[in-house]
Amino acid sequence: MTQSTFQPITQLDGKVAVIIGGAGAIGIATARHLAALGARVALVHRSDDPKRTQPILDSLPGTGHKFYTASVTDSASLKSVAAQIQNEMGATHILVNSAGFTQPVPLNDLDALSDELIDSIFQVNWRGVFASIRAFAPHMKKAQDPVIINVSSIAAFTGMGSNLAYAAAKAGTDLMTKALAKALSPELRVVGISPGVVNTSFVPGRGPEFNQKAALSTPLRRVGESEDVAQAIVALTTTLAFATGTTLVVDGGRHLVS
Repeated sequence: MTQSTFQPITQLDGKVAVIIGGAGAIGIATARHLAALGARVALVHRSDDPKRTQPILDSLPGTGHKFYTASVTDSASLKSVAAQIQNEMGATHILVNSAGFTQPVPLNDLDALSDELIDSIFQVNWRGVFASIRAFAPHMKKAQDPVIINVSSIAAFTGMGSNLAYAAAKAGTDLMTKALAKALSPELRVVGISPGVVNTSFVPGRGPEFNQKAALSTPLRRVGESEDVAQAIVALTTTLAFATGTTLVVDGGRHLVS
């Protein structure tokens, strides 16, 4: 086991970063920034379509990046890919949990939030995060200054957002971040990121009109971009090295008015 010091750094040369949900907008932006700082990136996604994955790999600065296939709803596949990355790339220094799933359901439409939808949302957004950490944590303990970053949402504490089950799953993720920061210390750090509205296709049906309206009610007068989230993740992997058990809100002040 490597002795960790958790000192601030500015470069990620020699480090391996694993991004779960690596083909999503936030995952791609994060991969680009981490690779630019010298990390070798392992992108994990449920699909292995090279027409989609190869252009992402080709867009990353540096060399040695790879794509792996695993689903957050399949714990066995996560354990298998964690071992494969360990064998092919070395110990994981950075684990970013950015895979997610949601579906818009009005808060007052209780019948529309079916048991099946609730179960699928928790399966991906809570159990999937835990399963990823469970799979990678043993390998991360062999790395220098390892850190886990869970992508959450301000829905976790505002109660607003795409639907109530998603908000509850993210609240559970924030609690997981706190609990595992204690349980996995002193070898690992565990931190979170809470975006607000982000200009991606993550929430079905949300487009420019929704974003424009959301921007007008956000203190900084714009919605977030995947780059904003990626930059915050970079900060938590580099300069904010003494942070653990906390979730950083990066939403332009959206939570102040939600």
